Formats: sequence, structure tokens, C-alpha cells
Amino acid sequence: MTEAKIERRICERFRIPGATACYRKTSLFSNKKGFDEEFCPVIDLSRGGLRFLCQKPLKVRQKLSVDITIPGDRAPLILLGIVRWIGFNAGKSYKFQAGLQLNAYGDKKSHNSSETLARLTAMEEKYQARKAANSTEPKP
Repeated sequence: MTEAKIERRICERFRIPGATACYRKTSLFSNKKGFDEEFCPVIDLSRGGLRFLCQKPLKVRQKLSVDITIPGDRAPLILLGIVRWIGFNAGKSYKFQAGLQLNAYGDKKSHNSSETLARLTAMEEKYQARKAANSTEPKP
């Protein structure tokens, strides 16, 4: 007998159609201006994390700065986090899937800004409302 998988996440995940991620690896001595990889499709995100596709393998515990481009938004959403898992995306055009845990929100250098939290919260409400509206529409 199989047991249902228990959801451990506190924050609700949501999808933004057409959202892409560009990331750069960060470290104490990193001064990189460009991205390590660009135009990675975002599968889903929440106030606590992000799941995206990529071509290059990432290391677990690798610190990343990720710019999320959202269709219709002028400015990218800049997130700081740490890679929690990486897995193969077999038979697909992108070789890997990665899970990123977002850093805390606050005023410290390594934290995500409170403005970022406000934008994520607004997006969560917007895209959860769309999901709910689409699921209640009668099917033809």
C-alpha cells in the first residue's frame, strides 16, 4: 500500500506562464557581471522557493542570484537563494531541474528585500486567483 506524499512546504506554489530565470553563482569573492545561464523556464515558485529548468548542472548548497523575467513586468524579480536539489529532466530539451530555497527577507546583504516579498505576495494572489477561476469554469 502506498502512502500519499505529505506536503512539507508552508508557502503555496504557483505558476507564471512564460516566466524565465537567469542565474549567476555567488560567492564571497564573486564579481561576475553576466549570467551563468539565461532563459531557463520557471516551473513554479513561492515565497519560499523556486523550481526551474536548466542546461548546466548545479551543486547542492550553491548560492545563486536569480533574475526572474515575468511577461508584462518591466523589472525582473531578483531573488537570492541556495540550491537544495538538482535532478535530471530525462528526455526533455533542458537536462536538469533545480530547486532553490530563497534566503530570508530583510535588510541584511544576504537577504531578499522586503519589496521582493511584497511583489511575490502580490503575484501569488494574482496567479492563485487565475488558477481558481480557471478550475471553476464549466467545461464545454
